[in-house]
Amino acid sequence: MTDLTAIPLTRIDGSADSLGAHKGKVLLVVNVASKCGLTPQYEGLEALYKAKQDQGLEVLGFPANDFGAQEPGTHAEITEFCKLNYGVTFPLYAKADVTGPGKQPLYAALIAAMPAKVGPAAEFRERLKGHGMTPTEDPEVLWNFEKFLIGKDGKVAGRFAPGVTPDDPTLVAAIETELAK
Repeated sequence: MTDLTAIPLTRIDGSADSLGAHKGKVLLVVNVASKCGLTPQYEGLEALYKAKQDQGLEVLGFPANDFGAQEPGTHAEITEFCKLNYGVTFPLYAKADVTGPGKQPLYAALIAAMPAKVGPAAEFRERLKGHGMTPTEDPEVLWNFEKFLIGKDGKVAGRFAPGVTPDDPTLVAAIETELAK
């Protein structure tokens, strides 16, 4: 199994990072997009980050243009959009693929570590098809705003379908369980 903490990452401002730099924190890794029906989840993610940051939670946003070209912006445009519209202060990373053969190494490792997701994935997939969109098949990331929870030990502790909102009791309880460890 890949050591998630050793995978090199690039922040949206071009600086180097890794999950190892967040050692001892609980991480919520989310693939995000600015032009998606789920984009308002940015507000909930920021509220969750603000509420639990002092307890050790970090929300990490990974812009991706994999689904319906819903993240077409440049890094500067994404940063501005997130700050102006949702007051995002949690870290954002360089835009990269989260599905398919060109997926970034972090997402390949996350999917391998936790192939199944919690939440209404099948229903969400059918809704997308009803809108003429082609969702991915499991175990791939289904759509924007899918969430991976990583414990303080650096291991994947949960995976949540895109429709699981940041204030969903199941997600919040999983985060609180990891924070308590």
